Amino acid sequence: MIRTVQLAPVFLCLLLGASPAPAQTPPTPAQATPTPFAIPADMQVLFWPAERRERDLRRMPELIPHARIAPSPTPRPLPAGAPLALDPSAFMEAERVAGLLVIHRGQVRLERYGLGLTPTDIWDSFSMTKSLTATLVGAAVAEGAIRSTDDLVTDYLPDLAGGAYDGVRIDHVLTMTSGARWDEDYTRATSDVARFYLTPPPADADATVAYLKALPRAHPPGEHWNYNTGETNLIGVLVARATGRPLAGYLKEKIWDPAGMESPAFWMLDAQGRESGGCCVSATLRDWGRVGLMALERGVVPGGQIATPDWFGTATAQRIDFPENDRGYGSQWWTRGEGAQFEAAGIFGQLIHVDPTRDLVVVFLAAWPTATGRQRSDARLAMIEQIRTALE
Repeated sequence: MIRTVQLAPVFLCLLLGASPAPAQTPPTPAQATPTPFAIPADMQVLFWPAERRERDLRRMPELIPHARIAPSPTPRPLPAGAPLALDPSAFMEAERVAGLLVIHRGQVRLERYGLGLTPTDIWDSFSMTKSLTATLVGAAVAEGAIRSTDDLVTDYLPDLAGGAYDGVRIDHVLTMTSGARWDEDYTRATSDVARFYLTPPPADADATVAYLKALPRAHPPGEHWNYNTGETNLIGVLVARATGRPLAGYLKEKIWDPAGMESPAFWMLDAQGRESGGCCVSATLRDWGRVGLMALERGVVPGGQIATPDWFGTATAQRIDFPENDRGYGSQWWTRGEGAQFEAAGIFGQLIHVDPTRDLVVVFLAAWPTATGRQRSDARLAMIEQIRTALE
């Protein structure tokens, strides 16, 4: 297990926001050739006024191109259970929570909405998407499109060769231990995460591959953890190349249909018209709950087996240890309590909390005034504790 002394300054995914320009028609998942377009750079979600985030995080497909994922033909029922003796209204108002869902033993025990969100509205997930992209790697391994996560990244992306990713295995990228130098600081316009979306790619080159190929190496592969949204985008490129499928189409086939999602979802596209593996699937609160159930059940869902139980066991295990707090990291999933619980997390308060020992999934959709914050994270954790107490 790799031990790291300090988390990245800001450790969750940044979405490059759109200006209020007229919406473009998003390409369909089956589109053979992505259509490039200009991503507006005049505004970023990170710097939007809080009021705009509360209004527009449900409207992202109207503001910037997304690929649409159709709902499952066989939606998974979420039966109602006994209501929890818990009123989260004050918490939701104080923490700007748009949706709170508690699924216990397969039954909905609490479902609340705020900020004008309704059960049929979608909400941007930010880096919760990373956990979906990692699951698509597991699906590609299960079907043989990817031989093993011990394979070199450059075996599948030969145009990446000649830089910091030489000798880097897929597993290194999944655990964010590639050793490539990457700056995930959202407060500086010169950081990699800020420049990544604004750097024009060379002609006939994938934007993600071109940017990451130019990175220098800071550490030997496998020795140092560093949060890197660009690398999850790279995982998405690798899955699309290995399977020959756009990520949105592969998500529908491997997760959205078998897991029984009842509503359409939307995946943000980059400037070249390809899905951004590291960020920004928008979906309904209940469908995010079904994502949590998929992980809780290790991929054994009504529509069949997603990836393998061993894949989920490894992906959600605490493979990276943060000794200064109660958290760790697996393969694009966060862990808590030395891996007893695990989470998909995104900036501005998005969280899927999974507690296998209690057969519990808790989903938060929110529009925090800031991207991250210890006080707000602690308030959310305290709410999870209240939920556990109410269940007991």
